[in-house]
Amino acid sequence: MELIKELLNSYFRAWNDGFVSKNSDKIRDYMSKSFVGYWAHSNIEQPDPYYYDYDLNSVLRQLDNAEKSFEIFSITKRKNGDEYLVLGRETNLINGAPYYAQCMFVWRKERDVWKLLREYIELER
Repeated sequence: MELIKELLNSYFRAWNDGFVSKNSDKIRDYMSKSFVGYWAHSNIEQPDPYYYDYDLNSVLRQLDNAEKSFEIFSITKRKNGDEYLVLGRETNLINGAPYYAQCMFVWRKERDVWKLLREYIELER
């Protein structure tokens, strides 16, 4: 479990570095080539999917004063420890204002490297 906690800390550090550098390479390094993400909030009927090749640099360019953090609620081991399901709450501070989301991440070991396979992000507001 400590491995997954450190992996998440590193992943969110990569995001925070990306907000400064406007370069998504470190973030994308964590993603599986099979990555699928889903983003949703209460004003839409169904989540919007995005994939490994989505334009992360565009996301980073939109946010000049931003920082992400993550609070883990649970970690569930699957597939004999080759996969982990993580539930928690993400906080995005954007220009000093907090934006919260409930999140689910699926991390999978691929060739002895942990990769983000799926994420579901549901904004709380």
